[in-house]
Amino acid sequence: MAHRDPPDMRLPHIPADDYRRAQATGEPVVIVVHTTDPAGRPLRRYLIPLAVAAAAAIGGWALVVALCALLDAAAHTAAVIAQAAGPVGIGGITLKLARTKGN
Repeated sequence: MAHRDPPDMRLPHIPADDYRRAQATGEPVVIVVHTTDPAGRPLRRYLIPLAVAAAAAIGGWALVVALCALLDAAAHTAAVIAQAAGPVGIGGITLKLARTKGN
C-alpha cells in the first residue's frame, strides 16, 4: 500500500525511525518539499463571477419578458370585456368603452 499524505498538509510526515535515528545521532533532519506554483490565476476565479453575472442578466430579462406577457394579457382581457359590455352608463352619463368594428 502506497503512503499518501492527507490533503492540505504543508510538510510531509517524518517516519518514526528516521526521527529516532536523528535524535540518537544528533544529525539534522532535512525536509525537502517540491512545490509547483501555477502560473497566473486559475480559470475558476474568472468563471464563477461570469456565471453569476450571466445568471443575473438572464433572470432580469426573464422578469421583463414575464411582465410584458402579463401586461399584454391584461390589455387583451380589458379589450374583450369592454367590447362585450357595450356602453356603460352611470347617472345619465353614458361612456362607450370600445368602438364597433364598422366605425
